[in-house]
Amino acid sequence: MEGSKTTSIPLLQEESSRCSEGTASRVQTIANIVVSIVGTGVLGLPFAFLTAGWLAGSVATVFAGISVYYCMFLLVKCSNKLSLKEEEGEDDDDDGDDLTNIKTYGDLGYECMGTTGRLMVETLIGISQCGGCVVNLVFIGQNLSSVFRAHNLSFSTYILLLVPIEIGLSWIRSLSSLAHFSIFANVCNVLAMGIVVKEDIQQVLKSEFLFDDRTAITSKFGGLAFAVGMAVFCFEGFGMTLALEASMKDKRSFPKVLAQAFFGIALLYVLFGFFGYMAYGDQTKDIITLNLPRNWWALTVQIGMCLGLIFTFPITVHPLNEIIERRLKKNKWCYNSNKENDSDHGHSTTRIGVLGIYSSRGILVIGLAVLASYVPEFGVFTSLVGSTVCALIAFVFPAIFHLKLLASSLNLWQKALDLFILSCGLLFAVYGTYNTVISV
Repeated sequence: MEGSKTTSIPLLQEESSRCSEGTASRVQTIANIVVSIVGTGVLGLPFAFLTAGWLAGSVATVFAGISVYYCMFLLVKCSNKLSLKEEEGEDDDDDGDDLTNIKTYGDLGYECMGTTGRLMVETLIGISQCGGCVVNLVFIGQNLSSVFRAHNLSFSTYILLLVPIEIGLSWIRSLSSLAHFSIFANVCNVLAMGIVVKEDIQQVLKSEFLFDDRTAITSKFGGLAFAVGMAVFCFEGFGMTLALEASMKDKRSFPKVLAQAFFGIALLYVLFGFFGYMAYGDQTKDIITLNLPRNWWALTVQIGMCLGLIFTFPITVHPLNEIIERRLKKNKWCYNSNKENDSDHGHSTTRIGVLGIYSSRGILVIGLAVLASYVPEFGVFTSLVGSTVCALIAFVFPAIFHLKLLASSLNLWQKALDLFILSCGLLFAVYGTYNTVISV
């Protein structure tokens, strides 16, 4: 889970570059793709299937997976085009090495649309990351309020009680110190999904008339849009696409590896959403773990997932801290140029800068917690994020970049497909926002 997506990419080098040699094997890359995409959002898919119907939800999930994969492939093609241009520039002119240096989605936006492109892409990724952080906080709050329901505290109260803990954890500058918690969170996610599937199958086997009271396709188009928004949120991982490709030893096989990973993830999502809805029908909660029986193993998994997300929250919010601190570095009061001190790329942090870093991290945690405490429902907010910023990141910008960089080499149907994706992405963002707002 973007953005949302929990966690860290354990096998990916932080300073990967497209120009450097990758070391990750096919298996390692598939593992990294799965870790960077699958997150807590998957636990809301059964509710999306309830909203759209089991058949419509399955189709929406597969459609979202295919569309997101294709647009990720477009990003890789655009980046490869610019990298080839850079190599040709270096052959013609020794000073051409500053032409392109594509490491991130934002770099690609800069090469295609200048500073405006970088700003739009990084802003949307930042908003998407905020959405993922809020989703995790809502998940923690709702599950803790369910586990400790005897205390009669609202989920927003549990979120606000976590603020001091999250501020303290956010002040840990070394993410490696939290790596074990990241692994713990992933293990809890797997266990939770396994227990949910086990419980789902048991519930399904008890039902004599499984399909009689389970809707295949709801009559409202908004239900389908809701499911697509949820699925897009679950698949979104564009911020890591270029870094994942750069990490591979055999970069030419990345599209095939990406397709294999997406096929497996899409199959997992469809089965998880289908069996979750079939098991509980109209009683399906917006977080499927809330449907689990109140026995010791189910409660243990819920608490374990909450603890894992609590301790990995600083990792999830880290890209936002980097964006803020990158702005602070431009302020002479926060950073002084110091060539003798290369601990921060030739800059040393002043006392005001240190105070600014700690203050900004604390304020960010407080802001996200307050926002999460006002979120009406986990499923509604997740679909809203998927329908808006994730749709723009996943569909609109890849199509624009592809048309801008490779228009001369594209045939008519390829251009038509890009325009179709671009138009559908914009329309979906508008309608998804409207549909989510009126459903609140």
